[in-house]
Amino acid sequence: MTVTLEASDGVGTIRLDRPPMNALDVATQDRLRELAEEATRRDDVRAVVLYGGEKVFAAGADIKEMQAMDHTAMVVRSKALQDSFTAVARIPKPVVAAVTGYALGGGCELALCADYRIAADNAKLGQPEILLGLIPGAGGTQRLARLVGPSKAKDLIFTGRHVKAEEALAIGLVDRVVPAAEVYEQAHAWAARLAKGPALALRAAKESVDAGLETDLDTGLTIERNWFAGLFATEDRERGMRSFVEEGPGKAKFL
Repeated sequence: MTVTLEASDGVGTIRLDRPPMNALDVATQDRLRELAEEATRRDDVRAVVLYGGEKVFAAGADIKEMQAMDHTAMVVRSKALQDSFTAVARIPKPVVAAVTGYALGGGCELALCADYRIAADNAKLGQPEILLGLIPGAGGTQRLARLVGPSKAKDLIFTGRHVKAEEALAIGLVDRVVPAAEVYEQAHAWAARLAKGPALALRAAKESVDAGLETDLDTGLTIERNWFAGLFATEDRERGMRSFVEEGPGKAKFL
């Protein structure tokens, strides 16, 4: 399998495994969508780590495969490509990308689908599609601009240049830079901590932020208000407030 899902302690690791560079061919894209949907359904997966291994996250699409496609083929394929990445972005649970080595093209776009990105100090990210006479096609023009702002996104997309970890951190493309040997460990720890939290409240928080970014402020506030009120019907809310009153803050244990 080019992509696998393994779960332990509430954390599901979606692992790319297509040596040597984890090129995202059609089969890998489709498998990624299947496992994102599986991670969404599974109760034993409460948070997710995206990981490509110790050496590389994903160096982009399979260019040889793409070269063989004509316009008609890509009209059909481009929707499935975007759907695969959107399935990852819509996992209603905390998702962290553990970025090692190259995260280029589709690899960078996959990292953009996570809620949080931890990068190795030797990582390089970028959207080099322009060098092929193309633009990003798996959400890069949209998610990158929303994350780092349109000006910085245009710089990266127009030039196709690679961004080292330090610059990626400075512009907000990644959230933390750590030694390469610690990337997966720290990503798993981030996910494991959240896996112990209130699942419905985390889902509400994620969907409120993500949906709110796609709309105007008043509509976003309505989304937040509806989720906020709805959580008062949950056992987690009862458990969290009871623990706060009886034991003090931060001691609640959620199922």
